[in-house]
Amino acid sequence: MFRLFMEGGPAFMSVLTVLLVGIFFAAWKAPRWVKEIGLFAAVFGSLAMLLGLHQMFSVLQELSRGQEVNGLFDLISPGVLFGGLKVTMIPLIYGFIIYLISLVVRVIQKPRL
Repeated sequence: MFRLFMEGGPAFMSVLTVLLVGIFFAAWKAPRWVKEIGLFAAVFGSLAMLLGLHQMFSVLQELSRGQEVNGLFDLISPGVLFGGLKVTMIPLIYGFIIYLISLVVRVIQKPRL
Protein backbone atom coordinates (compact mmCIF):
# COMPACT_ATOMS: atom_id res chain seq x y z
CA MET A 1 0.00 0.00 0.00
CA PHE A 2 2.85 2.34 0.83
CA ARG A 3 4.40 1.57 -2.57
CA LEU A 4 1.23 2.75 -4.33
CA PHE A 5 1.20 5.85 -2.14
CA MET A 6 4.75 6.73 -3.20
CA GLU A 7 4.21 5.85 -6.87
CA GLY A 8 1.09 8.00 -7.05
CA GLY A 9 3.05 11.04 -5.93
CA PRO A 10 3.39 11.79 -2.23
CA ALA A 11 2.05 15.34 -2.56
CA PHE A 12 -1.18 14.38 -4.33
CA MET A 13 -1.72 11.22 -2.33
CA SER A 14 -1.19 13.10 0.95
CA VAL A 15 -3.85 15.65 0.03
CA LEU A 16 -6.22 12.85 -0.94
CA THR A 17 -5.56 11.08 2.37
CA VAL A 18 -6.30 14.31 4.26
CA LEU A 19 -9.57 14.53 2.33
CA LEU A 20 -10.41 10.95 3.32
CA VAL A 21 -9.83 11.79 6.98
CA GLY A 22 -11.86 14.97 6.43
CA ILE A 23 -14.83 12.91 5.28
CA PHE A 24 -14.97 11.04 8.57
CA PHE A 25 -14.46 14.24 10.55
CA ALA A 26 -17.19 15.96 8.52
CA ALA A 27 -19.53 13.03 9.08
CA TRP A 28 -19.24 13.77 12.77
CA LYS A 29 -19.19 17.59 12.75
CA ALA A 30 -20.57 18.84 9.41
CA PRO A 31 -22.62 16.13 7.67
CA ARG A 32 -23.52 18.33 4.70
CA TRP A 33 -19.90 18.55 3.64
CA VAL A 34 -19.33 14.80 3.25
CA LYS A 35 -20.45 14.55 -0.37
CA GLU A 36 -18.68 17.77 -1.35
CA ILE A 37 -15.39 16.65 0.16
CA GLY A 38 -15.71 13.35 -1.70
CA LEU A 39 -16.44 15.15 -4.95
CA PHE A 40 -13.43 17.38 -4.41
CA ALA A 41 -11.29 14.25 -3.90
CA ALA A 42 -12.52 12.84 -7.23
CA VAL A 43 -11.75 16.09 -9.05
CA PHE A 44 -8.37 16.40 -7.33
CA GLY A 45 -7.50 12.84 -8.33
CA SER A 46 -8.44 13.67 -11.92
CA LEU A 47 -6.24 16.77 -11.82
CA ALA A 48 -3.34 14.73 -10.44
CA MET A 49 -3.74 12.24 -13.28
CA LEU A 50 -3.81 14.97 -15.91
CA LEU A 51 -0.69 16.59 -14.47
CA GLY A 52 1.02 13.18 -14.43
CA LEU A 53 0.09 12.60 -18.06
CA HIS A 54 1.43 16.04 -18.97
CA GLN A 55 4.71 15.26 -17.25
CA MET A 56 4.92 11.84 -18.92
CA PHE A 57 4.26 13.25 -22.39
CA SER A 58 6.79 16.04 -21.81
CA VAL A 59 9.47 13.45 -21.04
CA LEU A 60 8.48 11.43 -24.11
CA GLN A 61 8.69 14.57 -26.24
CA GLU A 62 12.17 15.35 -24.92
CA LEU A 63 13.31 11.81 -25.63
CA SER A 64 12.08 11.91 -29.22
CA ARG A 65 13.61 15.31 -30.10
CA GLY A 66 16.43 15.15 -32.57
CA GLN A 67 15.99 11.46 -33.24
CA GLU A 68 14.58 10.16 -36.46
CA VAL A 69 12.40 7.14 -35.77
CA ASN A 70 9.58 5.38 -37.58
CA GLY A 71 7.24 5.38 -34.61
CA LEU A 72 6.98 5.84 -30.87
CA PHE A 73 7.51 2.16 -30.15
CA ASP A 74 10.86 2.21 -31.97
CA LEU A 75 12.07 4.73 -29.39
CA ILE A 76 10.37 3.61 -26.17
CA SER A 77 9.31 0.12 -25.17
CA PRO A 78 5.58 -0.41 -24.64
CA GLY A 79 6.25 -1.67 -21.11
CA VAL A 80 7.72 1.68 -20.10
CA LEU A 81 4.88 3.62 -21.76
CA PHE A 82 2.10 1.56 -20.21
CA GLY A 83 3.90 1.53 -16.86
CA GLY A 84 3.81 5.32 -16.91
CA LEU A 85 0.11 5.28 -17.74
CA LYS A 86 -0.52 2.87 -14.88
CA VAL A 87 1.29 5.12 -12.41
CA THR A 88 -0.67 8.19 -13.52
CA MET A 89 -3.92 6.33 -12.83
CA ILE A 90 -3.16 5.73 -9.13
CA PRO A 91 -4.35 9.14 -7.79
CA LEU A 92 -7.45 8.97 -10.00
CA ILE A 93 -8.44 5.58 -8.62
CA TYR A 94 -7.74 6.72 -5.05
CA GLY A 95 -9.81 9.87 -5.56
CA PHE A 96 -12.78 7.90 -6.89
CA ILE A 97 -12.53 5.39 -4.02
CA ILE A 98 -12.69 8.33 -1.60
CA TYR A 99 -15.74 9.66 -3.46
CA LEU A 100 -17.44 6.27 -3.18
CA ILE A 101 -16.67 6.21 0.55
CA SER A 102 -18.24 9.66 0.89
CA LEU A 103 -21.39 8.43 -0.83
CA VAL A 104 -21.59 5.39 1.46
CA VAL A 105 -21.11 7.61 4.53
CA ARG A 106 -23.80 9.93 3.23
CA VAL A 107 -26.25 7.06 2.75
CA ILE A 108 -25.51 5.74 6.23
CA GLN A 109 -26.07 9.21 7.70
CA LYS A 110 -29.45 9.80 6.08
CA PRO A 111 -31.31 6.62 5.33
CA ARG A 112 -34.28 7.47 3.11
CA LEU A 113 -37.13 5.00 2.97
